[in-house]
Amino acid sequence: MSAGGVAIEGGAAPRAPGLSLDQRVLAAYETELLKLRSQLAVRLLVLVCAVGPFAFSALLKVQSGTPADALFGAYVHASGFAVSLVVMGFAGSWGFPLIAGLVAGDQFASEDRHNTWKTILTRSCSLGELFTGKLLASATVAVAMLTLTMLSSLAAGLILVGGHGLVDLSGNLESAGRSLALTIVSWALCVLPLLAYVSLAALFSVASRNGIVGVVGPIVIALATTLIDLIGKGVWVHLLLIGSAFGGMYGLFTTHPFLGPLVITSLVSLVWIAACVGAAWFILRRRDFLAGSAVRAPSWHAPLRVVAATTVIVAVLAVATNLGPVGITQHRLNAAIGGAFNNVSLLQQRLIGRIAPAGAKLDVQPFCNRRGAKSQGPGDWLCNVYVYLPQLNAVPFQRTNVEYDVSVRYDGCYKAQSPPTFIGGPTMTDRRGRSVVNPLFVVYGCFNTL
Repeated sequence: MSAGGVAIEGGAAPRAPGLSLDQRVLAAYETELLKLRSQLAVRLLVLVCAVGPFAFSALLKVQSGTPADALFGAYVHASGFAVSLVVMGFAGSWGFPLIAGLVAGDQFASEDRHNTWKTILTRSCSLGELFTGKLLASATVAVAMLTLTMLSSLAAGLILVGGHGLVDLSGNLESAGRSLALTIVSWALCVLPLLAYVSLAALFSVASRNGIVGVVGPIVIALATTLIDLIGKGVWVHLLLIGSAFGGMYGLFTTHPFLGPLVITSLVSLVWIAACVGAAWFILRRRDFLAGSAVRAPSWHAPLRVVAATTVIVAVLAVATNLGPVGITQHRLNAAIGGAFNNVSLLQQRLIGRIAPAGAKLDVQPFCNRRGAKSQGPGDWLCNVYVYLPQLNAVPFQRTNVEYDVSVRYDGCYKAQSPPTFIGGPTMTDRRGRSVVNPLFVVYGCFNTL
């Protein structure tokens, strides 16, 4: 088909005279970037990214409670880096899918809603150049928001809490410099899964031709991912989800960093990007824009097909969550709890002024199981840590039992909390008379599930 002597079926369009391909793509990119910057929703989201971490830190400053269920949450009053990492965890679950939906979910569907495809494709850029410009603009704005959130959360944490070292996921107190480096690297590793969500939002926008589906789609997928992560014992399906990439960096916060899950989830994010972009381009280039250029009433057939296909895929993934080797096992959790308990016990002793020799180890025997269920898989566990303390009398050792309620995630990260009977409350007094976090009250850790 043609319009004014220029074919536009399949994406062909006239070229701007004297402009190279790169210049035409750049022109499309700048135009789409300007359109995104002018949207009220995008501007409000930028404001939230800049101000939200400060509001969160200020709220924590005026109350004694902590978001203890989040990794590093118990330390938000002790280290500004913990504040940034807690914000990053929330952003990975809900913030980044929302950003992706708002910046990319309506990029293509808006042309259908305003019936502008024919106009823009019979001017100075081709369909391919416009497609590239829209994707690059969406990716730029999304990454800029991630960067702004990182800088804002770091600034809020350092200003309102302080740049003190962070207790890592093996129970060791890291230096401020290493804590800062690990925090920045963790935020940088969020770029790939964020771009995967952006690509998914673009695919929803192209396939459904409906901005609502494009905007809400990544959030629904994030919700489905959260639900899937609560079931199943196998590791394969969990590693294939976009959201799994937001947990791979926690392996860097251990005494012996493990990179396997991080590498796999990063590669999975690249696959998601390539698959979503490829599918969106395949759908878009097959459309006959001239034939579909007449104004017509909105149709919900395409959105319903997208929703149905997505529902089927999520259901299949949920059924397949038991495939593959079991990542959360009793042996792995015992080893992780034992090592972390040893380290936080020594840290507690240093805080009260008792210096243990370098490399000191307690005589600890952890035993973890699950009530009424097989001892494997994510969920709630009960761990008894048997500590053998040397005695000076005829009985050489006194056995003390410390009980922890442990919540284990699909990625091997856990939170262990104990009643204050033996280990005390959430805070304690250090050797200088200051109130500090009791490292034995809530213990965070991560172990390799591969």
